[in-house]
Amino acid sequence: MSVLVAQKAPDFTAPAVMPSGVIEDHFTLSSLRGQYVVLFFWPLDFTFVCPTEILAHDHRMGLFKERNVQVVGISIDSQFTHFAWRNTSIQEGGIGPVQFPMVADITHAITRAYGIEHPDGVAMRASFLIDRNGVVQHQVVNNRPLGRNVDEMLRMVDALQYYEENGEVCPAGWQKGDSGIAATAEGVADYLSQHGEKL
Repeated sequence: MSVLVAQKAPDFTAPAVMPSGVIEDHFTLSSLRGQYVVLFFWPLDFTFVCPTEILAHDHRMGLFKERNVQVVGISIDSQFTHFAWRNTSIQEGGIGPVQFPMVADITHAITRAYGIEHPDGVAMRASFLIDRNGVVQHQVVNNRPLGRNVDEMLRMVDALQYYEENGEVCPAGWQKGDSGIAATAEGVADYLSQHGEKL
């Protein structure tokens, strides 16, 4: 597995089922340049933990959109399997019409480019926060039994945007509305004197 933080996110072109339900044959990551992107991988459609994570992202799409974040999902399934899963109701084990593109990585080229191919051949549960310049700012990778916390990704988006807007770094446990730290010896001393015991 590779760590992509501080590197350009590998570009790709692949088929995707779009939020409208239409299959786009040549969806590219680079078409989203200039926007924040949350790119997340799951192992397989029609499985167990995967639909919970997909719905968790979908239920927070309003919060992502408020932050000008585009969400893109990927697995090694075909676009036709994605299409079928979207068109299966939640009550029948599907995910319904989710509001983000579902990319088909049937060649595993994207999964390998991001360094998150599982020994079993599927993608691990990996998420990448990509900034407006196409640089990876955050990544998290879980093994197959361990579902992600999508609210933590929203927190990371808030932290990145706070840093970009204010130039202050975000301490442990930082939440939107909290104080940041001036990136100086004096700044950290001031922050710790006020908040150190609460960390």
